Amino acid sequence: MNGKIVGGFIVFIAIVAGLVVYYSQEYAYYTEAAFTPGAEILLTPIESDLPEVILADGVSGIDADSSPLRFRACFHTPLTQAMLSETYRAYDGAEPLIAPSWFDCFDAAEIGAALEKGEALAFLSQAGIAPDVDRVVAVFSDGRAFAWHQFRPGALEGN
Repeated sequence: MNGKIVGGFIVFIAIVAGLVVYYSQEYAYYTEAAFTPGAEILLTPIESDLPEVILADGVSGIDADSSPLRFRACFHTPLTQAMLSETYRAYDGAEPLIAPSWFDCFDAAEIGAALEKGEALAFLSQAGIAPDVDRVVAVFSDGRAFAWHQFRPGALEGN
């Protein structure tokens, strides 16, 4: 009888621990990202290292102090991919990171597939948002756009 109680207690603790880990990864730490009016989304021009504001509407985002990689944003821009390509720096190696399931406007799999097929184009928003971390923006031809933070390509290779 004691073995069943001990075994049951271990299973109970494992379930509670699993729920705590799930909650902390999916919900805890996240807050709504603050975007300063008029400076919501920035892109880095080809001719400069100073990011500049682009036209964007419907901006929503999440962020967390616990990691520089938790930032995600969704928005719409009236700027065309052709205009953006001629004006702003492309970002090679863009790989969107999965967002929490409740932030449903950001679908990393869809964005990643569109980037691979050339249906979306990736641009450098801001380099060095944190050490070895850049903010990247992907824009679809219909104006849907998404932003996230990712490790700079090659930043982890020496570690």
